[in-house]
Amino acid sequence: MRILATYNIKGGVGKTAAAVNLAYLAARRGERTLLWDLDPQAAATYYFRVEPKVVGGGQRLLKGGKKGSALDDVIKGTDFPGLDLVPADFSFRNLDLMLEEAKGSTKQLRKLLRPLEDDYDVVFLDCPPSISLVSESAFRASDALLVPVIPTTLSARTLEQLLDFLASQERLATLKVLPFFSMVDRRKRLHLESMAELPIRWPQFLRTSIPYASDVERMGVHRMPLPAYAPLSPAAVAYQSLWGEVRASLPK
Repeated sequence: MRILATYNIKGGVGKTAAAVNLAYLAARRGERTLLWDLDPQAAATYYFRVEPKVVGGGQRLLKGGKKGSALDDVIKGTDFPGLDLVPADFSFRNLDLMLEEAKGSTKQLRKLLRPLEDDYDVVFLDCPPSISLVSESAFRASDALLVPVIPTTLSARTLEQLLDFLASQERLATLKVLPFFSMVDRRKRLHLESMAELPIRWPQFLRTSIPYASDVERMGVHRMPLPAYAPLSPAAVAYQSLWGEVRASLPK
């Protein structure tokens, strides 16, 4: 089971769209896929037409189930074969406080996922923005971080902050980070300049970029992944290419 977290310190960069679309594409390829919506805003949950509700909230999850993982009791199926969802819950806004009270706080997400190793091939964690105990726990659980970066100065700065933070943490210094350009507008000179310069500074940038497109914004109207309703759109094709790159970069 491979665990991938979509993450950025900054919000509004296409993180949830990436999590939803890549999870769908993984399931479409026949991989048993789970998406865990850790963001109390519940956008990923909304896209899959699932109620943003976890009985007992985050506190119940951290206390554990009677047997196996507490996640067993809250996993929901989606409309797409092979793709399951752990929905968000508004109580997740306090998940940092819950983790702070838990023993081994940054190990909790991995502990919850471990019993599912035989059930899923790939797990996506859609993380809320900011660096917190939730994000640290997601980092500790993950095999790689997928980091969407808008090709602008401020967005690049958040990537630098993330990499500096990981480098300062002994247990996270070797975590694979896979940044990619998101919401790209090739009519903007700054975007083109940033896309030329940033991969020189950070060679781990993936080659695929996701264009800024109204089709992506309409995910909220259709309430489904982009490749499910507009598979031939440029953005859907880009997500397909991105998933191919991500898969190739992971250990076999």
